[in-house]
Amino acid sequence: MHQMVSTRAETSRHWWVLAIVVAAQFMFGVDAFIVNVAIPTIAVELHASAAQIEAVIAIYLIAYATLVVTGGRLGDIHGTKTVFIAGVAGFSLTSLWCGLAQSGLELILARLAQGATAALMVPQVLATLHLLFADGARARAFGIYGIVLGLAGAAGFLLGGVLVTLDLAGLGWRAVFFVNVPCGIVIIAAALKIMPTAPRRPGSRLDIPGAVVLFAGLLCLIGPLLFGHDLGWAAPVWLAMAAGVAVIAAFVRLEHVVARRGSMPLIDLSLLSDPAFMRGLVAVFFFFFANLSFYLIMTIFMQKGLGIPPLQAGLVFVPLALTFVVASRHSGVRAKHRGTLVLIEGCVLQIAGLAVLVATVETVAAPSALLLALVLMIFGYGQGLVMAPLSSAVLSSVKPASAGAGSGMYGTTTQIGNAAGVAAIGAVFFAVETFMSARVALSAACALFVLSITISAAFLSWMRRA
Repeated sequence: MHQMVSTRAETSRHWWVLAIVVAAQFMFGVDAFIVNVAIPTIAVELHASAAQIEAVIAIYLIAYATLVVTGGRLGDIHGTKTVFIAGVAGFSLTSLWCGLAQSGLELILARLAQGATAALMVPQVLATLHLLFADGARARAFGIYGIVLGLAGAAGFLLGGVLVTLDLAGLGWRAVFFVNVPCGIVIIAAALKIMPTAPRRPGSRLDIPGAVVLFAGLLCLIGPLLFGHDLGWAAPVWLAMAAGVAVIAAFVRLEHVVARRGSMPLIDLSLLSDPAFMRGLVAVFFFFFANLSFYLIMTIFMQKGLGIPPLQAGLVFVPLALTFVVASRHSGVRAKHRGTLVLIEGCVLQIAGLAVLVATVETVAAPSALLLALVLMIFGYGQGLVMAPLSSAVLSSVKPASAGAGSGMYGTTTQIGNAAGVAAIGAVFFAVETFMSARVALSAACALFVLSITISAAFLSWMRRA
């Protein structure tokens, strides 16, 4: 009888731990979207250029993408609880720094640090779920995790609009970063008390040179896209991008050297020879290339081009986010019967949503927030059909022994796609807006979204035939 009570208490404790780590994931998810709503206000107050505004988002994603695998490795070496608490503490402190930033450059540096600390925090969430839950309980835990991911987007847009509009204590946009501090303190206190200490693997070694080289390569490749317009696309911009390509090529060679020495490289090199997986990663890159960049462009267009206030602009995305959650639940069931075809259907629906958006903006002189919200639901449902089963489809060809490495490469690719999209499509939007108008700039950006999603669908179809 005593053992049964003890087992029930332990099971109950597991669900409390789930609540703690999912709260951290929710904070991370909200932060990714809440900044978008505040971006136009930040640009005005800090006198930030278009390039600096893109960098505020992109540098965070680059730091996270290049260090997330290292964060996972640190969790293995030092234990998930220790690294999780360190990550939450770092994320809270760097959020405070973001809120205190006095210039565009300082905010970019703070966001770089924030992305790095997020890379410590987030990998421990999935690792904790794997450690604590098994069989049916694991399915329920991941179901809750998926719903939280979807709701984080809606909460981010809504909260961003509310905080900027209310201007609490005269903080304005700074409140969107300060809100992470009390949340982080509560999560750390709960984790210290409830989260179990996970086993360590002190024999593992970090591939720090690989992480540094990958970060440098991505910065050289994506950074010029951010600042090319400000620098007039001079020769050094193109040379830096060429250097980025060379550094990334060197990164692959470096990983082979690390493997030959018997150490654990940042990426699983055997996966590079899996055609289906590599085609899937290309599809993932182009899908996310048109993901976060879409929300950035729409936010700027609504607030600057249409004069929609931050709160209303945030509310426009809430129906989209809720539709995304509904589609995510539908896609899981449909994917069991239709496989990858569901993802391709979702891409087609996204393209249809973009077409309706452009037609609305071109034909209606001053589209209201309500009209835009209704139109964007089409795009949101299509995106939800793709995003939920995408990871499962891409990782389906990966052997169980390489599942962790494959997941890490998938996560890194999503954030690199997001960062590259913000840089490239953002550069096109701001350039067209400068010489023509915000409406033409939106149409140009939507054309690039359509191209990117079409390429993603093509590679998903190719992967399906592999």
